[in-house]
Amino acid sequence: MFALPAFAQAADQPAQDWAIHGQATLVVQGVGGFASPYGGANSLAPRQVKETVDATAFIGARPWKGAELWANPEMDQGFGLSNTLGVAGFPSAEAYKVGRASPYFRLQRLFVRQTIGLGGARENVAPGANQLGGMRDVDRIVITAGKFGVGDVFDTNAYAHDPRGDFLNWAAVDAGTFDYAADAWGYSTGIAAELYRGAWALRIGGFNLSKVPNGETLERDFSQYQIDAEIEHRHAIAGHPGAVRVTLFRNRGRFSRFDDALALAQATGNPLDPALTRRPMTRIGVHFNLEQELTSDLGLFARAGIADGAIEPYDFTDIDRSAQIGAVLRGSRWRRKDDRIGLALIANGISAAHRRYLDAGGIGVLIGDGRLPHAGAEQIAELFYAARITPALEATIDAQHIANPGYNRDRGPANVLALRLHAAF
Repeated sequence: MFALPAFAQAADQPAQDWAIHGQATLVVQGVGGFASPYGGANSLAPRQVKETVDATAFIGARPWKGAELWANPEMDQGFGLSNTLGVAGFPSAEAYKVGRASPYFRLQRLFVRQTIGLGGARENVAPGANQLGGMRDVDRIVITAGKFGVGDVFDTNAYAHDPRGDFLNWAAVDAGTFDYAADAWGYSTGIAAELYRGAWALRIGGFNLSKVPNGETLERDFSQYQIDAEIEHRHAIAGHPGAVRVTLFRNRGRFSRFDDALALAQATGNPLDPALTRRPMTRIGVHFNLEQELTSDLGLFARAGIADGAIEPYDFTDIDRSAQIGAVLRGSRWRRKDDRIGLALIANGISAAHRRYLDAGGIGVLIGDGRLPHAGAEQIAELFYAARITPALEATIDAQHIANPGYNRDRGPANVLALRLHAAF
């Protein structure tokens, strides 16, 4: 993820011309036994332990005034639980949809960012991963183009957006209904423009979807694409900063309606296959995002969203409506000011058409137990404690309780424990 810059009113600092940062993250995650009377191709299996490792270099340079060029080569290895299947709100956002036993390398980001100042007040920008230090106008236009994550620009949140540093669950780091354009590793190619004026920000972007749902290969010509739009208002309550965001996405590509796939399977007697009924159509969704500092050590966050539940999700996960609320507390009170404890409560749901599809044996992006006779909302509670070991190393214990995994009341609840080690410079 992009580093969230820290701003301060201070003397002008010189602009960085180049920077190199790095990070490495290990997550070991396991799930105990739970009720599992039947399972399908995309079910979560009980009693297993998996690990993932990634290491990323953030290499940046300033080719001309106001511009930044960044490349993020990365090494990945490992598997999510059940090959990252079985729960719509999957318990590790560090687990990609592609798992491999041996390390492999990818260029996850390669983008240019141009900042155009609009005059007026200036602010310092702290250096960090994918952010050169220096000064910029508070009122500005920012254009980002190339390969990067939609979540680098949209749906950010100071308390719940980085699986390497805060919550691990997919439906906590982003709105579960945000079917953002991405390959199987979470990145896309496109362009985003942001306008900052006073307390307001307006963002719009266009991105390539995968060639097929949940695919490894992106379109290159925007023949299947996503348009994102977001409005943000930043404020302070009793001197404590906060922000409210509303994000809209519009996907245009070859999708299937759940009921069309069901009707064809019933008419022909063939297995249920949404690929046979995909045709050009549009799927939209909208969500709300709140962050609010309550004290210097305690922050609150919340998200809620809805997406078109008649049409199959494409690139993220199987969630048609979602709500989350949580808080993060720093450890100043117990003399561990760099430690953090966080709690998130999440509820995910699907449409009636989506339930019929899964009950008939349909397979989704992440879920599919072969049948769904007793559907219920996925209910997830996540608790983590992140301890700062050294300035460059952090260790986190994470626990998640997942009721009705895959929206299936016949399965679970699943209790998931994880150890995360994260180093960065």
